[in-house]
Order: sequence, then C-alpha cells, then structure tokens
Amino acid sequence: MKRELTCIVCPMGCRMTAELEDGKVIAVAGNTCPRGKQYAIDECTNPMRTVTSTVRTTRGDVVAVKTDRPIPKAKMRECMEEINRARVALPVRIGDVIITGVVGTDACVVATANIE
Repeated sequence: MKRELTCIVCPMGCRMTAELEDGKVIAVAGNTCPRGKQYAIDECTNPMRTVTSTVRTTRGDVVAVKTDRPIPKAKMRECMEEINRARVALPVRIGDVIITGVVGTDACVVATANIE
C-alpha cells in the first residue's frame, strides 16, 4: 500500500510517498532531508499531534492552552473532552499547568496566554 504525505517538518513541504507493508514503512520517496523520512515513518506508524484549544476560567471567560508535547492522534477527541471539562481559577500565566498527564500521557495542558 502507498500513502501520499506532505511533510510539515520544515517550510519546504516536500510531497512524499510512503510504501507500507504489514503496517510497516518499507520505503519513503520524495523527501529532501532525513527529517522528512522520519516524519513519514512516524506519521504512518504512530501519528502524534499537539492540541491547541481554550479552557474556561471560573469567571466564565477563556484562556488559550496547548499540550506541551504531542499526544497520540487517536487520543485527540478524549483530550478535547478533558479540556472542555476543565476550569481554571484566575490569574493564569503563560506556562501554568492546567491539566497534568492529560488522557493518561506524560503531556500537560499549559496556558499560552496571561489573563487576570
């Protein structure tokens, strides 16, 4: 099976083709650097995403947040459900941890904005 990908590691946006056999990447074509090849392998075997969203404060407004590292793509919906249930007391500073170990991973949800 072949899978078409566009690399997102750098601004070049190489169009690549990954050839898979039994769930394993056996060949990658179209990348101009080793990082692109690794991206293709990771994307085909264990896709990860950084989640960005907002968390409601106890006052009712929202603060921007993101995961401090990528989480498995398959856990994104569960992550958003956890984020949507969260409430944070003010004040909030950039980098404050809002949720520790989101969806059973080692990632934390952190504030990306200050709010008084």
